[in-house]
Amino acid sequence: MTRPRYDNHGTEFGNWIRDVKELGSAPSYGFITTNIDFMWTNYITGLWLYLEEKRHRATVKFPQDKLFKTIDSTAQNDPNYRGFHFLQFENTSPDDGSMWLDGKPISTDDLINFLAFKQDKSWYVTYRQFQNGNKSKSTEAT
Repeated sequence: MTRPRYDNHGTEFGNWIRDVKELGSAPSYGFITTNIDFMWTNYITGLWLYLEEKRHRATVKFPQDKLFKTIDSTAQNDPNYRGFHFLQFENTSPDDGSMWLDGKPISTDDLINFLAFKQDKSWYVTYRQFQNGNKSKSTEAT
């Protein structure tokens, strides 16, 4: 059986698919799905990254972790790719508490510079939990 949603953020299709036994995540079926919170890009420079956001210090669960590793692995061939990152809020946003990017505490200015692709290239290495056994190549920021 697919894990039920405990919020009101689902869609009618998402609710429907969760109820179809043959498409469940039980070991006999093995299907998992997730959404991606942000595919962030600068259409002028072509630089882009994925960003998973969690509020209230929530963590990434198995289905997302598994899929994020696959996504990151396939994106590594694009020289404009700047990694798959994890943004965690103490509460809900930069305005109401602390935040962490890839497990490290950051300021609002750090986040703005990160999203503007202005941080040092070391900031653009895929979050270690999302790496699929290989070190991320997405380190050449401009």
